[in-house]
This record gives sequence, structure tokens and C-alpha cells, in this order.
Amino acid sequence: MEKKEITEQQALSRLMALCARGEHSSGEMLQKMRLWGLADEAQARIMERLTKDRFVDDERFARAFVNDKIKYNQWGRRKIEQALWAKGVDRDVQQRVLDAVDDEEYIKVLRPLLRSKERSITARNEFERQMKLIRFAQSRGFSMAEIEKCL
Repeated sequence: MEKKEITEQQALSRLMALCARGEHSSGEMLQKMRLWGLADEAQARIMERLTKDRFVDDERFARAFVNDKIKYNQWGRRKIEQALWAKGVDRDVQQRVLDAVDDEEYIKVLRPLLRSKERSITARNEFERQMKLIRFAQSRGFSMAEIEKCL
């Protein structure tokens, strides 16, 4: 089955509808347009319109994304950074948004997370238990400094 070509206007209205339902990054929008096979010039015009009309705002997206990932997914800074990079958010925007988050926010999330994980860990000795907790916290994107504060 052949994929039907999508016009610039159809793409614009689909992306506007998508953005109206929730926050999306410019990287996600560009990826969708590439998938639809739109020409680079058309992609640029659509992105200009989406940002001008504030359907897409990477900083607003990043703030919401960071807030959700800390609060609901209990992620640390490193994991959030990687996810924002994968979503195509500019490095400057990432840094601005992540620097605005107080280190205490990460600690508030990490402490109960480690307490709960500690109950399910089986270890032969204290060192092994600590190493397992550290590995777990690092896999969630927390820095060694934050982990040490909580252990």
C-alpha cells in the first residue's frame, strides 16, 4: 500500500491539532514532517508558523517535561537531559530549564525512592547493598553527589 502524499496545509493543521492537545518540542514536529516526506522549505515555513503562533515553544515544553519527569517518573537530571536531547530540544534551553530546578527537588524524589528500593534488595553485606542502591539511583539519572546526600 502506497503512502498518500500530505500537503503543506494538511501537515500544518495536523500539527496544530497535535500541539493543541499537549506540549511538543520542535524536534518532534520536524521528525513528524520528515516522516511525512515534506520538503525542507515546507518544514521551515510550518515550523516558523507553529512557533510564531506559540503552538511550539521548546522552553515551555522543556519546563513541563522536566516537571513531569521529576514528579511522576522520579528521574534525575542526567536521564532528563538525555530525554530532552532525544526530543530535539536545544542544549541552551535544556541548561536554562534544568538549572532552574533546585537540587533539593531531586533529593526530595530520591530519598523515598531509595528507601523503597532498599526493602526489595537482597545483599550479602552492607557494601553490596550500597552498591546496588547507587547503581539503581544512577540508572534513574541521579548524580553521585545527590546519591551520597541520601545514603
